[in-house]
This record gives sequence, structure tokens and C-alpha cells, in this order.
Amino acid sequence: MFNTKGMENKVFDKHIFVCTNERVGGERKSCGDQHGLNLVAALKKQIKDKNLPQNIRAQKSGCLGICDFGPTVAVYPEGIFYVNVHLSDVEEIVESHIVNNTPVDRLLLKHKKDV
Repeated sequence: MFNTKGMENKVFDKHIFVCTNERVGGERKSCGDQHGLNLVAALKKQIKDKNLPQNIRAQKSGCLGICDFGPTVAVYPEGIFYVNVHLSDVEEIVESHIVNNTPVDRLLLKHKKDV
């Protein structure tokens, strides 16, 4: 069984997942079609350019289940979901959330649901 007590077994301090799912022929939006791979590359570049520790990882993921809200980024261990993320948001996400542990409020999923 996986031991989560105190997170002694954690591999990454921050783990960033970017939906790159491509939905072919459907009417629903698809994060991969809306620059998901470009977001992954931009996040990796920001992390590298800021000389952040190796224990921060950005990577592509499959569908996170909320593509209707636009390109989606999830940050763990917090479990925070950012939606309708654009390339112009990457620097703010890295500086505010990844470096300073302050989520970018305007991109949070909760606000999209409340609208």
C-alpha cells in the first residue's frame, strides 16, 4: 500500500500535468487541439530558464475530464486545476504558483464554474 503520511515518498515537490488529449471528429473541445503540447514546452522552458530545482516536473497528460473549459493544467500535490490556459499565462503560473506557492486565482477552475 502507498504511504502518504508526511509525503515521505514524494518524488516531486510540484508535478504539473497539461492535458494534451486530442478528440478526433467530436463536437467537444480538445485541449490537445488548443495548444496543449505548446503549453508543456513553455512550462518546461520557464522551469529551466528560472533554474528551478529538478524536483519540479511538467509533463503532458491524457484527458483531465474538463476540456470544455479550455486547455487545462493541473498542479500537484495541491490538486489545483487551471482552465482556459494560454501560452501568455505560463510565466505567471510558474512565478506565482510554482515559485511562490500562490495559485493564479483568475485561472482556477472554481471561478469558471461560478460564472
